[in-house]
Amino acid sequence: MELLVVRHAVAEEREEFAKTGKDDSERPLTPDGRRKFEKGARGLRELVDGIDLLATSELVRATQTAEIVNAAWDGKLRTVRIRELAPEADPAELMTWLRRQRAKGCVAVVGHEPHLSRFVEHALAGGAAQFVDLKKGGACLLDLGTSPQAGRAALRWLLTAGQLRRLGR
Repeated sequence: MELLVVRHAVAEEREEFAKTGKDDSERPLTPDGRRKFEKGARGLRELVDGIDLLATSELVRATQTAEIVNAAWDGKLRTVRIRELAPEADPAELMTWLRRQRAKGCVAVVGHEPHLSRFVEHALAGGAAQFVDLKKGGACLLDLGTSPQAGRAALRWLLTAGQLRRLGR
C-alpha cells in the first residue's frame, strides 16, 4: 500500500480569523493558498497514478484541500472524513485505521501539523524523532508494504508546495 500524505494548503491567519468569533476548525484556505495548491495538486497528479481512497480531517482547511486533490483526479475520488487526522490525534491511531484499508493500492490523507510529521516519523522510524517538517501544501509518498506497521515504511519522496507547483505547470 502506498500512502500519499498531504498537509493542507495555506489558510487564513489564526489570529486574524479568531476576530470573526468562529471556531478555528472553520478557518478556510486563503484564495492565494487555494490557487497555489491547485497547481500543486496537478503536480501530485504527475507523481501518483491513482488514489483509491482520500481521507481528510474534519477541519475546513483540510477538507477544502482534499476537494482540490479530488478535483485534480476529475472529482472521482471516494472521500471520507476521519477523526484519526485531527491535529491532536495519536499517530498510532492513523496507522491502525490504515491497516483496515490495506486492500487499497494508494490511500491519500490530508491533515495538519504537527500530526502529519509525527505520523510520518512514526511510520518510518517507529516514533517521533523530529526529522520531518511537512510545510503547508507539501506532500510525501510512503510505501507502507502489505501490512502497515510503525517503523516499516519506506519514503518514496517528500516535496514542498513550490516543488509540487513546478511539476504541475
